[in-house]
Amino acid sequence: MTPAPSPRGTGWLPALVAGVILSIGLIVVGLQSSGTSASLWRPSAAASGGGDAVPASMVTLPAEATEDFGRRLIAQTAELLGPDQADPQKRYINSRLNCGSCHLGTGTDPGTLHLFETDAHYPRFSGRAGQMTDIEDRINECMQRSMNGKPLPMDSVEMMAMAAYLRGLGRQWDAMPASARKATEPPAFKMPDRRADVDAGGEVYQRRCATCHGKDGLGLLATEDKGKGYLFPPVWGPDSFNTGAGMHRVLTAARFIKARMPLGEATLSDDEAFDVAAYINAQSRPTMIGQEKDYPDLTTKPVDNAYGPYADEFPLEQHRLGPFKPIEAHYKALKDAKAKTK
Repeated sequence: MTPAPSPRGTGWLPALVAGVILSIGLIVVGLQSSGTSASLWRPSAAASGGGDAVPASMVTLPAEATEDFGRRLIAQTAELLGPDQADPQKRYINSRLNCGSCHLGTGTDPGTLHLFETDAHYPRFSGRAGQMTDIEDRINECMQRSMNGKPLPMDSVEMMAMAAYLRGLGRQWDAMPASARKATEPPAFKMPDRRADVDAGGEVYQRRCATCHGKDGLGLLATEDKGKGYLFPPVWGPDSFNTGAGMHRVLTAARFIKARMPLGEATLSDDEAFDVAAYINAQSRPTMIGQEKDYPDLTTKPVDNAYGPYADEFPLEQHRLGPFKPIEAHYKALKDAKAKTK
């Protein structure tokens, strides 16, 4: 069938459409020839003003930002992003820890601090940030706190690769059978109703932890080259996490220790995990600047947060060592009272 002729005065429209299509085609060809992959990246909620994240289908990743590179960044963070990196522009962390120091098996060991379900948990509201956050924001929280460094640029290859790896783990988790998801861990940590005993924790540390992490807590290097990071990470000192890290909270550290430590023989009791977490966090480590800006709503601050200010009258030492049940009861009463006024 012969198409009907265009109405007078509209002959420019097909030409315009054809031109736009041709332009888009040239752009796509140009991107492909310059090494851009078909992988997708979604900017963070915080970076986009706290609103809806840009759909992943609208942004492409550079070819270098692969999931495999993201996995390497988790496993070899110190080598690739640490203070000994040959390229000064790539020195994002001031410690020599790896993300895999806590996220065992690059996050693929089911159980405490595994990374399989990261994508399912984001975007979500962060009390610490006081706004909606995405995977990229969470990565940068770790970069600044657990790794004692600075944020990765949102459009950097490293950020895109790490986010792609975490989202890839989510797809892997969805495809795994229930048997493969099962963690081999002891019963979950139950908080003792008392103040943590730092001295008792020191005894536990020397008896059960020092073999790997060192009597001085400074870890065991993987090789003679410090830039390669640690076989067993330091748990305090200049190469460890800073005072703004989640692991600097006694209950958070105790949960991890009870579930995972000593490595391959997680047999500590609740009391031992509680006390040794307090001992480790009582030692010297880098101080994070600007912690007072955390938790704009102080009522969302965890009860074991090791730095003020707080929305209560409990002393700093009780927030650091417990007992925590009175603090929990205080915030529960605040929450209940607020609910009644609605």
